[in-house]
Amino acid sequence: MENPEIKLSGQEIYHKICHNIQKVIKGQSNAMRKLLAAFASGGHILLEDYPGTGKTTLAKALAYSIDVSFKRIQFTPDLLPSDILGVSILNPNNQTFNFHEGPIFAHIILADEINRASPRTQSALLEAMAEFQVTVDGNLRKLKDPFFVIATQNPVESRGTYPLPEAQMDRFAIQFSLGYISPEAEVNLLSEQIQQHPINNIQACVSLAEIIELKNQVKQIRISEELKRYVVDIMNATRTAEGVQLGASPRASITLMKTAQALALFDGYEFVIPEHIQELAVAVISHRLVMQPQARFSGKTADSIVEEIIKSLPVPT
Repeated sequence: MENPEIKLSGQEIYHKICHNIQKVIKGQSNAMRKLLAAFASGGHILLEDYPGTGKTTLAKALAYSIDVSFKRIQFTPDLLPSDILGVSILNPNNQTFNFHEGPIFAHIILADEINRASPRTQSALLEAMAEFQVTVDGNLRKLKDPFFVIATQNPVESRGTYPLPEAQMDRFAIQFSLGYISPEAEVNLLSEQIQQHPINNIQACVSLAEIIELKNQVKQIRISEELKRYVVDIMNATRTAEGVQLGASPRASITLMKTAQALALFDGYEFVIPEHIQELAVAVISHRLVMQPQARFSGKTADSIVEEIIKSLPVPT
């Protein structure tokens, strides 16, 4: 049953959010497409880039653009799982334990510098990201809908960090970098921040009901059997590619299909086309591949292998 309060199409909701984020983040239209494709399809994002390129700002700009709850968790080596999930505290009046929710019980979570926490703490996110629930003290607790994790990490500094295990990397729908903006855009950035940061003025532009409608419309986008097979063929090619020790999982196939559906909606299509799959292939697959050491030493990268696969496979017509 349609919500009578929703008068916008999924494409209009997408453009509304993009316009709001662009008040803060300049020259990153491709990044916003990937970010919102993951968000609208129920996935999570890993932003890996150098310090000061706008990772945290992008996450906050999205969170502030939507009228939902938002929590930021600064990951450090001494962070405990209970600092994320919550803890039961004894009530001395009735001698019962009351559960106090941790920051994981929000709609949007910013896991800042996620690789600085120990593996024990990182594992607190595994169940949450895959199943949208957590188990605390033997009790199953459902998370909010939507539930979206935006994690950041610095690719160059390794001191005091713990690399994310393959199981956790596989739970991120998309990984991408923002990169440096053009000199002209950087000059504009300086001018805009003379008085204050633009993030201080950003207001929510869409409601929770509109986000739920956006996600529902993504699910209605059609994808042909030929394109489903195309997605599976891409994944199978990663499992047998030279230099790859561990290929993409079936979860990657599902993610590529769902995020391609989101792009189709954003572009005003009622169905997925091959270009949507090709646009997201590298961002969805590369971080899931484990390269053989000799392949890395010879200069091969996961990105280049996925690009070669896309070029070599026949495209459905």
